[in-house]
Amino acid sequence: MNKSKAETFIGFVLRTGKFRIGLNAAATLKKAKLVIVCKTASDNTKKEADKLAKKFHCPIIEPTEKTLEDMTMRENAKVMAIEDKNLSDAILNNMEKDFIARI
Repeated sequence: MNKSKAETFIGFVLRTGKFRIGLNAAATLKKAKLVIVCKTASDNTKKEADKLAKKFHCPIIEPTEKTLEDMTMRENAKVMAIEDKNLSDAILNNMEKDFIARI
């Protein structure tokens, strides 16, 4: 399956290292510009991710096609917080049908 533009930008985020994967790791950040929660995450995890997005005053999105694990190549990845504003904006501007906004 081809990568979407948003997925390509997620790849760039992985290379910059300006992200945290996992609820607890993401909660340690001082700021985040975007939160991504996997469609396979439990309802409780999704609620916690929503709280995280509110804490950071940032958008939260959910992939519709692929899992976060597939996009990041990280086992059991359910939540990802991105610190880089430019890459977050690029992901949001290129979401198309591959992601949906949660809030």
